[in-house]
Amino acid sequence: MSVVALVGNPREGSRTLSVAAEAARAIGRRVRGSESYEVVDLAALGPHLLAPGASAGVEVALELVAEASVLVVASPTYKGTYTGLLKAFLDRLPPQALAGRPALPLLVMGDARHALAVEVHLRPLLVELGATVPTPGLAMLESDLPRLEEVVAAWADRVAPQVAAAWAGRVAPQLAAGVRDTALS
Repeated sequence: MSVVALVGNPREGSRTLSVAAEAARAIGRRVRGSESYEVVDLAALGPHLLAPGASAGVEVALELVAEASVLVVASPTYKGTYTGLLKAFLDRLPPQALAGRPALPLLVMGDARHALAVEVHLRPLLVELGATVPTPGLAMLESDLPRLEEVVAAWADRVAPQVAAAWAGRVAPQLAAGVRDTALS
């Protein structure tokens, strides 16, 4: 089982990256007993996303996201929703690229008035790509960043059982049919 954090902040080394990494680590620890995870940080890929030709870095990132067992999708809140950078990347995935995969939406925001953006904007985008979004997303206030581990741990404790059930529901039919999922190895 692989946990991948997709970070849609255009700035390298962002707070969004820190929150996404902590969320991926916490979910991995609770769902599969391992804190290992991979990160796709779109800050480095931004210039290549709208370029006319193919980019090896973008293609590798798309493959990593599409093959994730569990996907944490994080963005800062821009104008009440996720970034255009994240949207440009996700638009490059084919229809149903995330079919049946558990995905966890996460937004970092300056004001609690934007908290619904996680459910109203980011969740439908992930569902449109076929993802199973079994949990409430995480709306992380910038004012809570000094308590990052505590806030993420409380969220992960609440959502990990749903993530585990969604992942097991995806894998069980494949195992019953004798199909080997590469995410299992």
